[in-house]
Amino acid sequence: MTTPPRVTIKDVAARAGVSKGAVSLAFNHKPGVSEATRDRIFEAARQLGWAPNLAARSLAGRRVDVVGLAICRPAKLLGLEPFYMEFISGVESVLTEQSCSLLLRLVRTVEEEVGLQDSWWRGKHVSGSILVDFRADDPRVAAVERLGVPVVAVGHPSLTGGLTSVWTDDASAVTEAVRYLAALGHRRVARVGGAAALGHTAIRTASFDAAARALGLTGAWQVATDFSGEAGARATRSLLTASAADRPTAIVYDNDIMAVAGLSVASEMGLSVPGDVSLLAWDDSQLCRLTHPTLSAMSHDVHGFGAEVARTLFGVITGVGGGGSHPVPTPVLTPRGSTAPPR
Repeated sequence: MTTPPRVTIKDVAARAGVSKGAVSLAFNHKPGVSEATRDRIFEAARQLGWAPNLAARSLAGRRVDVVGLAICRPAKLLGLEPFYMEFISGVESVLTEQSCSLLLRLVRTVEEEVGLQDSWWRGKHVSGSILVDFRADDPRVAAVERLGVPVVAVGHPSLTGGLTSVWTDDASAVTEAVRYLAALGHRRVARVGGAAALGHTAIRTASFDAAARALGLTGAWQVATDFSGEAGARATRSLLTASAADRPTAIVYDNDIMAVAGLSVASEMGLSVPGDVSLLAWDDSQLCRLTHPTLSAMSHDVHGFGAEVARTLFGVITGVGGGGSHPVPTPVLTPRGSTAPPR
């Protein structure tokens, strides 16, 4: 497969009919070119898909590696999501050791990210990228392979094509969660899941269904959400409005913020946790230990997960130790005060 050549400042200058120096002046917003010439240069750059190398511009030629990370989540939600805050912290811990920077962007769609990755790579903004939140038949796989971008995919290998991947075994973790609740005596178990379009949500959904069937549970509900506390609260409220004989006695959540919201809803409805309903969170951030009762959770080292992703990306970029599939430890059950046998 032939990698398309990168567009250079020389190409932009030729298209605009100016010198390379004029292009540099225009993009650095310095005097020396007319407005008409500046507009012509910007139009040429847009047509060619070129953008200046920000690292080189800011450091006058000193080479600095920059790693890209685009996340398709609303800014408000991302700021409240403990998983991504810890994950990014882990990535940054490795980048700091390597004197590298993280270029973080929020996008609205996967298609927008495809264009962003193209712009980053052709404009020499990044040395490599971290890809997250994979879907089935994700268009980013073919796009980054075509461009030749060094990447690490955070997702199960079944979702990430031939890209180097770092992933957790969500299927085994969900199975453990359901088995634990069943061992406590729960026969009616629900799951408040994440966005249905995400590959890891689909993996968890299938695993939950399979575990419920294997254990012969009399009731098993699943509700898809957008991971927000508001959506988690709505889902919990809808599950708990049934009569005592028909509602779940235990609920598993796909993240911690929804579990905390679910705990508030149970209290609002006059239900005790874990007396009337047991709650099980995911990721085990500090939020799980700040509630009353404290939340049982499927625990894993999210900071370490991010660090492993960054280390693997450096291996891909340098050609030392990169490639393949890299599983990290599966989330494990941490029982606390929010789970108990049903009354």
